[in-house]
Amino acid sequence: MNREVLIVHTEVANIASVMAGFTRLGAKVALTESRDEIAKAERVVLPGVGAFGAAMERLRALDLVAALRERFEAGRTTLAVCVGLQLLAAASEESPGAVGLGLFPGPVARFTGPVRVPQLGWNRVEPEPGCALLERGYAYFANSYRLTAMPAGWSGAFADHGGRFVAAMEKGRLLACQFHPELSSGYGRALLTRWLNLGD
Repeated sequence: MNREVLIVHTEVANIASVMAGFTRLGAKVALTESRDEIAKAERVVLPGVGAFGAAMERLRALDLVAALRERFEAGRTTLAVCVGLQLLAAASEESPGAVGLGLFPGPVARFTGPVRVPQLGWNRVEPEPGCALLERGYAYFANSYRLTAMPAGWSGAFADHGGRFVAAMEKGRLLACQFHPELSSGYGRALLTRWLNLGD
């Protein structure tokens, strides 16, 4: 495939599995902590595992917030995974006072009701009409917080865990997944392949 993918080194992510997922697809993968590289790259991945506040603190320490926000606002080929999706919101209940990238209001909220938290395991993904990248299938989730409503201007898919929540969303060349496509077997590989092939 020989696509180049730049992965933001957030230090709160399962970087090894994200890198391995793209390497298996034949992509050329590199890590970055550079705002200039993020601005110039064809494809960028914003991964995340752990806390919203810690992830944003890391992005601010590296001076990457403006570069990432500009990239998303310009609609350039970018993928956000797990906490990476949550960072696109303005705020999260997980980290009161922490300010996200602010592409939509949020907030990201904790699962409620008689369900296991965190959600760990496979769940069904149901896309809404109009999705170009997202398809119906099962994906692997590991999350305690989620969006409950699709942000304005995005198309997407929902899953259910104590109520409906946003499983993934897309807008042109932007893709954000609450689940882990790199851990989602054939379903995830097919989705990552479609994202890598955008523009071909």
